[in-house]
Amino acid sequence: MDSIRVFVRTVDPLTSMAVSHYLDSRPNIEVVPAEEHTPVDVVVVVAERLTVDVASTLRKIKATLNAPVIMILCEITRNDLIPAVECNVAAVLPREAASRERIEEAVRTAAAGGGLLPSPMLGELLRHFEQLQREVLAPNGLHASGLTPREIDVLRLLSHGFDTSEIAAELNFSERAVKRVVSELTGRLQLRNRPHAVAYALRMGVI
Repeated sequence: MDSIRVFVRTVDPLTSMAVSHYLDSRPNIEVVPAEEHTPVDVVVVVAERLTVDVASTLRKIKATLNAPVIMILCEITRNDLIPAVECNVAAVLPREAASRERIEEAVRTAAAGGGLLPSPMLGELLRHFEQLQREVLAPNGLHASGLTPREIDVLRLLSHGFDTSEIAAELNFSERAVKRVVSELTGRLQLRNRPHAVAYALRMGVI
C-alpha cells in the first residue's frame, strides 16, 4: 500500500511537532516537510478559529496542493462552514476532541475521499444545500450538478447509445438544438466530448 503523504500546518511549532511526530509514526502515513514542495494526499491545519488569515492560507493550499484538508479548530461557527468546504476542507475536528486516534482516522478517511463532520455541522451543511437548491438553482432551471433538465435528458439518451437524430426525435427537438445543447454543456463544464459529458453525468448521479 502506498503511503499517505501529509502536510501539517499549525499556528505554533510545538503543535506542529506533536501532530507530525505522531502521524509519521503510524503505518502507511508519511509527513512531508513544507520545504519539499512535493505532492501530498492530505493537509492538516490546526488553528484557534477560521480567521481571515487562516482562510487565506486555505485558499493558497487549495490553489497549490489541491488536497483535502483536515481542520482542527478551537472554535467554528455556522458562518465558517461554507467557506471551509469551498476551500477543500473534508473534515473538521473540535480541538478538545482531536485525540491522536481521531486525527489519524480523519487523515485516512480524507485520503480515501471521505469526509468527517460533527453531526450539527453536517445538518447545517445539508440545510444550506437545500436552501441553495430551492432559492438559487431551481428558479434558474438548474440541477445541483450544474446541468439543466434538458441537458440531463440529452445525456441520458446519449448514455443509451442514441445518435443526434434519434435524440431529436425522442425529445421532439431539432438536430441543431440537440447539437447546441451538447456544445453549450461541454463548453460550460469544460468537458472534452460527448463520452466525457456522459461520464460526468454518471459521476454526478443524474443519469
